[in-house]
Amino acid sequence: MVKNIFKNGVYLLSMRQTSILSAAFVIMSTVAVSKILGVVKLRMLSARFTPSELGVYLAAFRLPNLLFELLVLGALSAAFIPVFTGYLKNDDKEDAWHVASAVINIGLVVVFICSLPVLIFTTEISRLLAPGFSSSQIELMSEFTRLMIIGQVFPLVVGNFFTGMLQSFKHFLLPSLAPVLYDLGIIAGIFFLTPSYGLRAPVYGVILGAILFMLVQIPALFSYRWHHSFTFDYRHPGVREIGKLMLPRTMGLAVGQIDTTTDLILASLLGARSVTIFNFAQTLQQLPISLFGATIAQASLPTLSEEFGTQDLEKFKSTLLTSLHQILFLVFPTSALLIVLRVPVVRLAFGAKLFDWDATILTAQTLAFFSLSVFAQAIVQLLARAFYALHDSRTPVIIGIVSVLTNVFFSVLFIVFWRLPIWSLGLSTTIASLANALFLLTYLDKKVSGFDRIRLWSSPLKITLASIITGLFLYLPMKLLDALVFDTTHTVNLILLTGIAFFIGFSVYLILAIALKIQEAGLFLQILGKLSQFGQVISKSPEVIDGEKPNP
Repeated sequence: MVKNIFKNGVYLLSMRQTSILSAAFVIMSTVAVSKILGVVKLRMLSARFTPSELGVYLAAFRLPNLLFELLVLGALSAAFIPVFTGYLKNDDKEDAWHVASAVINIGLVVVFICSLPVLIFTTEISRLLAPGFSSSQIELMSEFTRLMIIGQVFPLVVGNFFTGMLQSFKHFLLPSLAPVLYDLGIIAGIFFLTPSYGLRAPVYGVILGAILFMLVQIPALFSYRWHHSFTFDYRHPGVREIGKLMLPRTMGLAVGQIDTTTDLILASLLGARSVTIFNFAQTLQQLPISLFGATIAQASLPTLSEEFGTQDLEKFKSTLLTSLHQILFLVFPTSALLIVLRVPVVRLAFGAKLFDWDATILTAQTLAFFSLSVFAQAIVQLLARAFYALHDSRTPVIIGIVSVLTNVFFSVLFIVFWRLPIWSLGLSTTIASLANALFLLTYLDKKVSGFDRIRLWSSPLKITLASIITGLFLYLPMKLLDALVFDTTHTVNLILLTGIAFFIGFSVYLILAIALKIQEAGLFLQILGKLSQFGQVISKSPEVIDGEKPNP
């Protein structure tokens, strides 16, 4: 029996997901676990440290994230997967492994070289990033930053290229479990090390999590006969193609980092606690974006790349619209629920004794403004990857630059000139995100010679109507339950109120979706019906999101 369980477990971890739906299902399931763990992690932190203390810890991520996103994410999402997939499509595994080895080796060297000046001038850079912090806070932030650059960035560099390789093989389970282990590493650091090391404990947890993130993916790679060579073959056509494709993407990310850095600078001017409030609200609004937008977009990229490679533009457009509508169907109602239930959601997530009521209200307000554009931020994940699949990384970069400049303009206007509270950074993000999504869709429409207008807009308009009605329908019952039924000063009652409200909201939305004949509702019900057959869903689900109608 034990042998069979082990055998089935190995099979489950090693199987490929051959459709966008099965891939998205796997990624979505593990992302859900990861995001829940992320909230648990922040809840544990808010129970042990004040918002001002946490602001220092959260600000310390800025420089490590800057290095990682500029030097790795640009190569991975825009360039590595399409090129690596191309070699696999041509049944040229040896060249694929050669290119992967060269890119990883070159990437590690570049990261090392770029890290040196940052490590030397960490304190000076930290003062620029957090001008509102005290001298002691800057010292602590600098120490945390150095630890993270040394212990976190390098394992994440290698681990994310492992992720790209496995996803190119349409193997999504282990890469999706990697972030779960990353969060578990941080949680272990918080739980076991806080009594001895205080605020340094979660930093040590970050290092442990990054190492686990990398190691967990290695067994799956070996199953594909992966072998790494210490080559720096920058002249190879595949390596040169990746470099060519990632350059504009990296430039776009660099501009995007201006946006994120500006948010940190402006938030710090309002005090370290405002950094915590902004990050907490951002974490909650990222839940539906990561769970629905990023997962479906991530699962779509290999298929979209293949369809472009075979010059099947009509199938490419059909696949893209199907994925787009799936994202909107899942994200719109979640956004409405976050707006209506913003205060109880924040209280449940972060309402520990050291996270005071003023911080709770400000976090809820910030979350509400973020939530207005959750749908736009989610579909941007897909639209940008559609350009990457078309081997066009320049257009989304240019549009991204416009979006970032818009966000920076309104952020500075709201905080510096109008002196608005921290929630105004959520509003500026919403304005910029709406512009980003609109421009991407407009230019993609031109690039693919036009989408079917009826198919493009029919489902989104119905989904929008159903979501608005759901939010309006839910608001009054939620207020009545809060005032007359549940004493929400007690955690159990707060959980009951939020759970009942979510159940009512999604039930109303699903009924409206069926009544309005939204096609995605039928597929959603089919997925729910197959949850009991997990292995079949993730390995060979018949509801393939490839532009065709789902099987009855």
